[in-house]
Amino acid sequence: MTSTANNPIFRIVKDFGQSIWMDNLTRDLVESGELKQLIENRGVRGITSNPAIFEKAIAGNAVYDADIEAGIREGKSVLEIYESLVFEDIRNACDILKPIYDETHGLDGYVSIEVTPTIANDTEKTISEARRYYQEIGRENVMIKIPGTKQGLPAVEQVISEGINVNITLLFSVDSYKETFMAYIRGLEKRVNEGNDINKIASVASFFLSRIDIKIDGAIDDKLEAGVDRIEKEVELKTIKGKIAIANAKVAYQEFKKIIQSDRWKALSAKGANVQRLLWASTSTKNPEYSDVMYVDELVGPNTVNTLPPSTIEACADHCDPANRIEANVEEAYNLIESLKDPDIDINLDEVMVELLDEGIDKFVKPFESLMASLEEKVKRLATVS
Repeated sequence: MTSTANNPIFRIVKDFGQSIWMDNLTRDLVESGELKQLIENRGVRGITSNPAIFEKAIAGNAVYDADIEAGIREGKSVLEIYESLVFEDIRNACDILKPIYDETHGLDGYVSIEVTPTIANDTEKTISEARRYYQEIGRENVMIKIPGTKQGLPAVEQVISEGINVNITLLFSVDSYKETFMAYIRGLEKRVNEGNDINKIASVASFFLSRIDIKIDGAIDDKLEAGVDRIEKEVELKTIKGKIAIANAKVAYQEFKKIIQSDRWKALSAKGANVQRLLWASTSTKNPEYSDVMYVDELVGPNTVNTLPPSTIEACADHCDPANRIEANVEEAYNLIESLKDPDIDINLDEVMVELLDEGIDKFVKPFESLMASLEEKVKRLATVS
């Protein structure tokens, strides 16, 4: 195990102003003391959860059975039992991370929980559920995840105005990211106009990475497999493989810098507003030909968060090579994105981003529905035993 002193994650945090959060939350992690160890030995400063993670945690784990049985005795529905389990895990994780939250004055130490993914396209339901989650969990360092959809962003604006921390998730395109930051700004402005403080509100914009490369690389492989008429075209197609997600993220970071230099943002900053940090999500490398810490090393920079699955945290602790690369090769990043329009490449990035958003919502809805089905089955089995 890498010693704390030599762990690159601590350098990323201390020297480069990026926070490392973990993309995983289970009761085992909390109760075993592993989360505390990850904070102390791996530099983890926050945690996110999602329905796919909870599906694996709850469906196949006896650690939840006693609470499920208690829910059965109380006559709770399957959804109410699910929420009681998940809210308890979130509260306990929030308590473990509270010292980080206090020490960083609310910069880090957050635990993110997603509103029910089946309501991603319903603004009003998203608002009411975000309020309810925030109140019932009852921890100031909880962050409510809301998808950055057309219907999600008005909900972001509203709940920010009510003082609720928000993690806007499923962002793929730079335009969507800009709209997300503007929703945060409007929410803060509304709060200011109502005479309320804004210095305790935090938000991150979760910008997805590896899924972009999977989609673009797949399109390139299809073109190469179909055959190309010129060697130059083949070279050009191969050159951009595995590079678009990072280029896209670097362009988004340039937009972040422009926004925080705007008069509109400076007016809020003067009243104590915290910047909405870009959060790099979907950071496990899926292609074995690429570095397993590619989405960490290439995007280290100030005012950002990188949320990593456990395997990538271990890989990073072992061999990340931190440097402030978010500002490196920015012109090349713009050129790479522009090159997709080249007739030899001909990949419509806007269409790719729309597909990814639709698929992303589906990837949250399906595990949630599967989790509900598994939990219902478990409830029936445990009810019979009881």
